[in-house]
Amino acid sequence: MQRFLLKVFFFLACLLITAKIYAVYSPFLSGEGEYYTKSTFNPPTSLAALQPDTIITTSSETSGLKAKISYNATDSMVFDMVNQKVYLFNNAVVVYEDMKLEAGYIELDFGKSLLFSRGIKDSAGNTVQKPVSTQGADKFNAGEITYNFKTKKGRIKEVITQQGDAFIHGSNIKKDSTNMYYVADGKYTTCEDDHPHYFIGAKKIKVIPNDKIITGPAELYIADIPTPLVLPFGFFPNKKGRASGLLLPTYGESYQWGFFLKDGGFYFGNNEYVDLALRGDIYSNGSFGLQAGSNYNHRYHFNGLLNFKYSQIVDGDKELPNSTRNNVFALQWNHVQDPKANPNRRFSANVNAASSSFNKYNGNVTGSYLTNTLQSNISFSKVFTGTPFNFSANARHSQNTITKKVDLSLPELAFTMSRIYPFKKNSRVGNKWYDKVGLSATANARNEINTYDSLLFTNSTINNMRNGIQILVPIATSMNVLKHFTFSPSISTRSVIYRQSITKRYDLDSNAVYTDTINGVKIANDYSIQGTLNTRLYGDYIFRLKRLKQIRHVLIPSVTASYRPDFSENQYGYYRDVQIDTTGKTQQYSLFQNGIYGSPSAGPSGIISFGLNNTLEGKIRQKSDSGSVDKKVSLIDNLSINASYNMAAKTFKWSPIGINGRTKLFKVLDVNALASIDPYQIDSIGRRVERFEWNNKRIGRLTSGTLSLGASLRGQDKNAANKGTATTPATGIPQNSLDYIYTHPEAYVDFNIPWNLNVYYNLNYTKPDTLATITQSVTFNGNLFLTQNWEMGVTSGYDFTNKQFTVTSINIHRNLHCWEMGFVWVPFGFRQSFALNINVKSSTLRDLKLTRKRDWYDYQ
Repeated sequence: MQRFLLKVFFFLACLLITAKIYAVYSPFLSGEGEYYTKSTFNPPTSLAALQPDTIITTSSETSGLKAKISYNATDSMVFDMVNQKVYLFNNAVVVYEDMKLEAGYIELDFGKSLLFSRGIKDSAGNTVQKPVSTQGADKFNAGEITYNFKTKKGRIKEVITQQGDAFIHGSNIKKDSTNMYYVADGKYTTCEDDHPHYFIGAKKIKVIPNDKIITGPAELYIADIPTPLVLPFGFFPNKKGRASGLLLPTYGESYQWGFFLKDGGFYFGNNEYVDLALRGDIYSNGSFGLQAGSNYNHRYHFNGLLNFKYSQIVDGDKELPNSTRNNVFALQWNHVQDPKANPNRRFSANVNAASSSFNKYNGNVTGSYLTNTLQSNISFSKVFTGTPFNFSANARHSQNTITKKVDLSLPELAFTMSRIYPFKKNSRVGNKWYDKVGLSATANARNEINTYDSLLFTNSTINNMRNGIQILVPIATSMNVLKHFTFSPSISTRSVIYRQSITKRYDLDSNAVYTDTINGVKIANDYSIQGTLNTRLYGDYIFRLKRLKQIRHVLIPSVTASYRPDFSENQYGYYRDVQIDTTGKTQQYSLFQNGIYGSPSAGPSGIISFGLNNTLEGKIRQKSDSGSVDKKVSLIDNLSINASYNMAAKTFKWSPIGINGRTKLFKVLDVNALASIDPYQIDSIGRRVERFEWNNKRIGRLTSGTLSLGASLRGQDKNAANKGTATTPATGIPQNSLDYIYTHPEAYVDFNIPWNLNVYYNLNYTKPDTLATITQSVTFNGNLFLTQNWEMGVTSGYDFTNKQFTVTSINIHRNLHCWEMGFVWVPFGFRQSFALNINVKSSTLRDLKLTRKRDWYDYQ
């Protein structure tokens, strides 16, 4: 009995001890590894001290923590069961809630809920696998990290963390339970290098995630050299996405307008659909400018931008009576509808309107001041599904800033019917000739204003608006004739409707002709008949040469005959005669000569047109891995010759002969040529006479000609595939190693510099009479990439007629890693100017820049 009781007691004791051990060491029992019972443990310090080829993964649930801690390592995982610690070595990873830590060495203390991590030494003695902590959107690269799982507080040494576009370096960082970070000896920069090229240094930095970054007294350092730019405190936005804030102005001096602050204002970015930027300029001579710009975007619906600028420019001293004030404005609106929003209904806008002198004072971009035509269009279109009908409405604007003439079409409506085949029946077996008879229709309505910008909003402009309606109905078909010819007859009818017409009367007392406007709807109709006969001829030339195999000549001749009656005859009632002087001489006029769509044509027309189009292609043998292959090469893209004969004309029945040619040489040189040849002679004073040049043994006189040459050249960089790791030819030193280049400039030799060059040459010849005029010019633009970081661009040209250079600009760009430099120079001419800008690339510190400029008006 006593022995039995001892056995029971021993069994219960073993059971209690087992339960106690399980309760204390359960976090470690699920893993594999080496177990140590010593109270202290000195982990290995290098990769050589461990045997690899083991990946250990485990997880533990610790009392008091909200989530499971998962951890693994590549080489080994060592457990200290007495002190409740785990040591992870080589590519160690710990995951807790949204925090993930990677390091060469990680130590977990489950008794104190602590984590410690650091890097390890490789065989060369360098520290590798430094701790990298990721928690939500925050990421830290550090030398050491200590973290408490329960309080969520931590201490980080030698840290680099990214906050938005910026990076924060610090010797020590403390993290509290609200995820705020307190940085000692901090550096704020947008440079991604571990040793940044510049930074704003401060003894203390406080980081509030997704809100702001605040520093104590701060100083700007460039290349570790302190600058005189010292701030009593620093405040940097740290919000992701849109944020409202101040827009710092650019300061400077203009020789003509004085000291200035430009582009300062406020940015409103309150939601994801629309923003607003309000900016202003102010000059010490009294000039100022205001501008508002907004971008909007409704995903899968539409997007666009709206900009308005207003400036008051003071020329001269504002206190003197001879000073002038110029008020100028500009409006830009672009609206694009997403095609997915509504495939049957579409609205778009492209508005570009400005004062005639706006670009003169505000055209800072090279070339913008050369723009003398501004155009706008607001359009709406609707497709009626299941029907051949479409509708469109447009509001157009055209403005010439030199002549100050403005043309407006408000509105311009069009209702169209796509081609239908009224005689075609699907149930019919076989095809009839009239099955191809097609009918379409277009109805246009337009209201138009033609005036000058200074008279745009006056009553006379409104009263002189022109408007009308035009209806076009073309009927056409086509058929094969004699197997190889295609005959295409057509008839076109046109009707115009006006609410006003004119009548003219002669006043004998004043010996003048007066025009009266008659209100009332009037309709005018006209029509024309046309028939075209064409075919296609092929000529093949076979060669027995090594490379050239064949040349094919495609010839497309066509003959077109058209007829239009004389609508000035009395039977139509569209034209009348009016006396113009005391001798009784009369002149014919149209009742609709001021109509927006014109009037029916006067005089009969019976024209026979001749056309001859040519293309020339070659076939060349090329060797390949699978043998020889044939490649087509275009020799002449197009060469066309056109002329016409008007049988109804009383004199000069033959029209000038038009020649048009286009080809491409050596794959880079585009050649375009136009010529007009008059078959009639001229007399000694340059008037055309009805005698053919054929009598002088030539086809005709060259009255005009144009030759255009254009070439686009591109350099091929042989090292493009290895551009990131390219080396100097002589030594193999990386080309982006600036220190080596500065000390050994002779080693930096690269003959594979990429470049591009565009050259255009234009020659124009005109000789309508005895006097010939020749104008020719050459323009070019190109870019040269001197190195991976240096780029230079040039735009220029030369006018051979006026013997002067066209607008010339030189652009230089230098990539300075986290900075960039831009230099724009117009060396001569009316827009002579220069601008030098050195700035930080990141938008976070875009106002950290140095600008030196001299505008064109400072040279005047």
